[in-house]
Amino acid sequence: MATKEEHTRLDKLQRDPYPLYARARRAEGLTFVPELNAWLVARDADVREVLRRADEFSSVRALLPDVMPSPAALEVLAKGYGKRPTVVSSDGPAHQRHRAPLNRGLSAARIAALTPYAAERAEALIDGFAPDGRVELMGAYARQLPGQVIGRLLGLDPADVPAAVYGGYRAEELLFRPLDPDEHVRAAEDVVALHKLLDAYIRDRRATPRDDLCSGLVTALAPGSDELTLDQRHELVSSLQNLLIAGHLTTTALIGTTLLHLLRDRSQWELICADPELIPAAVEEAARYDTAVQGFRRTTTQPVTIAGTKLPAGATVFVAYGSANRDESRYDRPDVFDIMRPVSRQHVAFGHGAHGCPGSQLAREQLSLTLRLLVRRLPGLRLDEDALPVVMRPTLIHRSPEALHLAW
Repeated sequence: MATKEEHTRLDKLQRDPYPLYARARRAEGLTFVPELNAWLVARDADVREVLRRADEFSSVRALLPDVMPSPAALEVLAKGYGKRPTVVSSDGPAHQRHRAPLNRGLSAARIAALTPYAAERAEALIDGFAPDGRVELMGAYARQLPGQVIGRLLGLDPADVPAAVYGGYRAEELLFRPLDPDEHVRAAEDVVALHKLLDAYIRDRRATPRDDLCSGLVTALAPGSDELTLDQRHELVSSLQNLLIAGHLTTTALIGTTLLHLLRDRSQWELICADPELIPAAVEEAARYDTAVQGFRRTTTQPVTIAGTKLPAGATVFVAYGSANRDESRYDRPDVFDIMRPVSRQHVAFGHGAHGCPGSQLAREQLSLTLRLLVRRLPGLRLDEDALPVVMRPTLIHRSPEALHLAW
């Protein structure tokens, strides 16, 4: 069991990992980080090398928890479903099996068909706060739109989306935040409620398939028409939960950090107001500068050498996308947020190689339409000077402001 002091150090690292990244990029070899219990892969070239060498750096333990749930919470979780490999936590043919239905479900045509719904929901959310003159954007918009969009893609009833989104946040808290024992149990109960909700959709789509991604996953991962086995239901709940969480947490984070950095140096906001054609550049710079998913773990499958550091089989590395995107050897003035930087998608904000994010274009589209709408409707947007300073959430899975108070 981690001590309070260890939790404090982890909290500090998660809220601002960039000083550690900078030191690690300057150091010889890899840096071991006790708070992550992993070797930090910090330089851009080394991050790309690890991601290319997927046979030597396995993804099976990509989502190891930062904080182990309490025994009582584990007892509660045993009543739910899941704990099976997903597209994030599998290698080779197993990874391709999980990825294939996602590639189909997140194709350019599917995203294009979904975009009008996303724009409609974004307009409605802005309608809700535009007359007020101020808003806490994370709660009123950034945590709303991505959940509604991924819910539509999966085929969830809109009435079930808030519970599904809440369950996703609770799953993240359970595995990556230190909680007191009672709160651990309550979080586990919320996660099990999410499992049961998703299982109901899975069984319904087995009986009556629809043109949605939930049906696509059921068809791909459990082909045939027989009643689903318990093991198939566990696997499908795992995959559906993973897609749900990835589909809303990271896009929520990206919306929040993008608005924060555009408005913190308001000249950047004024640039896109004057020329909305700069919005694609702003999207890429925001993804690079303050990466939503800061990184994933990998486990060595054999003795390897990376950055001159020899690692045994079974060693854990943390592949820091957020650090690679601030690498001085690749980017000019990497610690400066500058949307006039030459547009490039060569950053690793959405991963690289076999595990590159299949939903990256959907995230980009939601951020782009958000900026287009806000530039048109609220060009006077600014950080609310009367609000408390912005504090970042203590997580490396969806780095974002806890709250973002804006005024106009």
